[in-house]
Amino acid sequence: MAGIYIHIPFCKQACVYCNFHFSTSLKQKNDLISALLKEIELTSLFEENPPVETIYLGGGTPSILDENELTAIFNALFKKFHIKDAVEVTLEANPDDIHLPQLLTWKKAGINRLSIGIQSFYERDLQWMKRAHNAQQAGESLVLAHQAGFENISVDLIYGIPGLTDQEWQENVFKLVAMGVPHISSYALTVEPSTALHHLVNKKKQPDVDTEQQSRQFLQLIQWLTGNGYEHYEISNFSLPGKRSRHNSSYWQGKPYYGLGPSAHSFDGINIRYWNIANNSVYIRSLHKNMIPFEKEILTPTQRVNEYIMTALRTSEGINLQLVEEKFGTELKNKITWQAARFDATKLILQNDFLKLTDEGKLFADGIAADMFQD
Repeated sequence: MAGIYIHIPFCKQACVYCNFHFSTSLKQKNDLISALLKEIELTSLFEENPPVETIYLGGGTPSILDENELTAIFNALFKKFHIKDAVEVTLEANPDDIHLPQLLTWKKAGINRLSIGIQSFYERDLQWMKRAHNAQQAGESLVLAHQAGFENISVDLIYGIPGLTDQEWQENVFKLVAMGVPHISSYALTVEPSTALHHLVNKKKQPDVDTEQQSRQFLQLIQWLTGNGYEHYEISNFSLPGKRSRHNSSYWQGKPYYGLGPSAHSFDGINIRYWNIANNSVYIRSLHKNMIPFEKEILTPTQRVNEYIMTALRTSEGINLQLVEEKFGTELKNKITWQAARFDATKLILQNDFLKLTDEGKLFADGIAADMFQD
């Protein structure tokens, strides 16, 4: 089974923390959609055409697409790919784009899962982050989505925002719990290169992130959500039973996926990665000439092992040592087991042939993974 990711690189305005590939100018939108349709037609990354079980429209802000654009994209996908009947189709949406007529249009187009970028229910936070929506729209978006019949909903929240108290953080989280939101993705505010926030921090106009606040609010999040029936199935993701993101789970499980649109990445499920150029103009010009502007990398066995360590440690299942032995050999399995033994049991534990991070260990996930990388 495979997944399809489509990158829509347009936003109404730039958030202070965002380093994804996007443009706030919509002048090229029509040309880019035409180029995307051409890429769908031309793409032939894999020797076989595996059945598709998930489609994910991300960005950017794909909720700015109109009905005709969505219909054209889905028509092209169904013409090109073998798409399963029970396909999960996710659209990332901002609250300011969510209105009842729009929601009904999305359902008609075949979208059955929404990922709503709320981030906070506090006006102060939204203004500081330069979000396009306000606090009222944040709350209304969930009510409207339920009214339109969307049951499979994910919401993004950010913690570690300057001035966000633990009480306010709790109110953000429990608002979603009270509404029965089945999936919550939550991320620490980070200062990424080439973002407005990075510039402000470098110019001393904004203090750097408070790592103590972030660690505390992350552990609070785990406690609150697992105490209310959510599975903490990946470091940044929580779901009620049966509501995990099938698309994102495929990344962590190493399944093949197609990435379409500028900056999108693809993986053949074995050892080849592809990525499109992160430049809208070059992307459009290349597809106009019937050429997909991509690069590729063939992963070495060591890179494959390290990618598995990095992604598996982030999940609740952890590193499957039997799988390591089957794929990479007994010697490597024994080496990883020996490496893991060096860590304090309060951070990393061995449980039925699986190496798993504890809640405290999740605070150090990247560092622990790096220490276990092979060379």
